[in-house]
Amino acid sequence: MTALSDLPLGAALPGRTALSADWVLGHADGRHCLIPGGEVVIEGGTILHVGPRFEGEVARRIEFGRALISPGLIDLDALADLDTTLLAIDHQPGWAKGRVWPRGYVERGPYEMYSPEELAFQKRFAFAQLLVNGITTAAPIASLFYRAWGETVAEFTAAADAAGEMGLRVYLSPAYRSGGMVLEGPGQMEPVFDEPRGMAGLEAAIRFITDQNGRHGGLVRGMLAPDRVETCTLPLLRRTMDAARDLGCKVRLHMAQGEMEVQTVQRLHGTTAPDWLAREGLLSDRLIAPHATNATDTDLAHYASHGVSVVHCPLVSARFGAALRSFGRLKAAGIALCMGTDTAPADMLMNLMTGLLAARIADPQAPHQSSADFWDAATLGGAQALGRDDLGRLAPRARADIAVFRLDDAVMTPAIDPITTLVAGGSGRVTQATFVEGRLSMREGRVAGLDLTAAQARAQAQFDGLVARYPERSWQHPPVSTLFPPSYPIRQEALA
Repeated sequence: MTALSDLPLGAALPGRTALSADWVLGHADGRHCLIPGGEVVIEGGTILHVGPRFEGEVARRIEFGRALISPGLIDLDALADLDTTLLAIDHQPGWAKGRVWPRGYVERGPYEMYSPEELAFQKRFAFAQLLVNGITTAAPIASLFYRAWGETVAEFTAAADAAGEMGLRVYLSPAYRSGGMVLEGPGQMEPVFDEPRGMAGLEAAIRFITDQNGRHGGLVRGMLAPDRVETCTLPLLRRTMDAARDLGCKVRLHMAQGEMEVQTVQRLHGTTAPDWLAREGLLSDRLIAPHATNATDTDLAHYASHGVSVVHCPLVSARFGAALRSFGRLKAAGIALCMGTDTAPADMLMNLMTGLLAARIADPQAPHQSSADFWDAATLGGAQALGRDDLGRLAPRARADIAVFRLDDAVMTPAIDPITTLVAGGSGRVTQATFVEGRLSMREGRVAGLDLTAAQARAQAQFDGLVARYPERSWQHPPVSTLFPPSYPIRQEALA
């Protein structure tokens, strides 16, 4: 028997490795199945065996005991940022809190608020958080609020290298846009467009995918990522979908996600975003669309008929009073559902729990709203959205992307069915190990190539520096203490 601590982080394991636990979540006859006392054998980056004890020769056996060996989780709106939406939880309205550029800031010229080194670091730090939470495949997402315009090839080249070094499967390219919202007065937001700049961003993303696709042993794949639908023009989206067809990649586009978007698209195009794209022939199964919380019945019908995948990010939606209406109704309508984190903490189990609760509150009679339905979305749903039948499942010939979740933690007691226990517990802190392409990418909170303790201090300092500059791009430039006051008054003197 080999101890988990004896395995090298981030390195390929020579020979066959057998992983066993009280529970294995295998895949047979088109669905997941639970195998008590099961074993998974991996060789290189491939799964060789799933079932009872493997009788063939292995180089090592690792026994996890009271744990679940599961397919790695797939996050298609994966936080790759130091999350600024946390500032908005208790501080609204967004237009008054630096969430929309005021006209004066735009006229002075928007600029990058992070250095290239800081942008590279935040991706590496965020990737570590994903691995710590059992996420093995990620499509990164970050805010453009503090950017000069879009994301850059340089930062995503660094991100691709970080994913390869740390052992995370990624689908990515720099985000681009042809417009943005500008604050003309209190609550008065107007879209402003720069079509050539949007097209230049798209062409840069195409070059990135051409250069990077398949690197690091296939861990890096391309995905075109135009920004939110209200920041994109029709020519930009047409060119995006044509490029995706030529590149053989997917497109992620945020839409039907908020009131500002709904109002803006209505003004610009006279309908909703999904209806607009359907009329223009731009909906297809290439499209992956977070969040659908503001989708109409017509929008959802378009999604179902065109094979669009919806990325459900329940935690960030619920924080701002929104919910998918509902997970079960969409699933019953044949809409492909997958999962995303999109906010801190990058905890998929917390999102599964939040999604389950929100679904039952929004639509208590809907079918398909069990713990297993949400686990399916975080594994099989993500694989389907990506067009990968070798991810999201533990079966022979699938890729060896695996997450191990402890069931012996006090938080998980009493334990019942392992899937229900993990979803009800709602904490990725019980993730014991993460394997990607057969490599041990995370063990007991440690990842390859990054000291998370030191990185946490650096991340906090970097975030604090960004917050200190918020007044520069906020309406009438109030101080940080006014933008983001503490929850309770701060007192320095002794209390009487």
